[in-house]
Amino acid sequence: MFDVVSNDPDQTLIDRSSMGDDDVRQIGELMNALGELRAAERRLSEASRRYMKLNETDMRALHFLMVTEYADEVVTPGQLAQHLGISTASTTKLLDRLERGGHVVRSPHPTDRRALSVRITPETHRAARESVGRQQARRIHAAVRLTPEERDVVTRFLREMASDLEDEGRTSEG
Repeated sequence: MFDVVSNDPDQTLIDRSSMGDDDVRQIGELMNALGELRAAERRLSEASRRYMKLNETDMRALHFLMVTEYADEVVTPGQLAQHLGISTASTTKLLDRLERGGHVVRSPHPTDRRALSVRITPETHRAARESVGRQQARRIHAAVRLTPEERDVVTRFLREMASDLEDEGRTSEG
């Protein structure tokens, strides 16, 4: 549970001098709602990974392959490595594991004879769409219920929060 006053009683981190009691209460509710969302997403992600018997990077790779397949794009191991932010050696291990599990197929690139292409298998595509895809689609329902103006506010809030967290990450690294 997050409570602004309990977590920062001496206002070292958050200056509340311009906030009323209702503001402090509402901000606490908002932070708690974000925590509930993160917990629900974590449970959903863990359930999806258990269902597919894959780790998070594997799932991200399969999602990328599904999206690129929809766009009718050919994916090379190097492109996959770049998308995932992992080394080519790690990508080879990932692809070996996914291929052994029947999740992907490597084949000669259709236009570059020096390269390979990677595709998700139809069975894994179907399983991912029915499990993870269906679960992800549920997120849309809450957004549909908002007005366009409310969606703009929520979008701005989430982007600003992400930006603030990224800024904090950069300052703590340097």
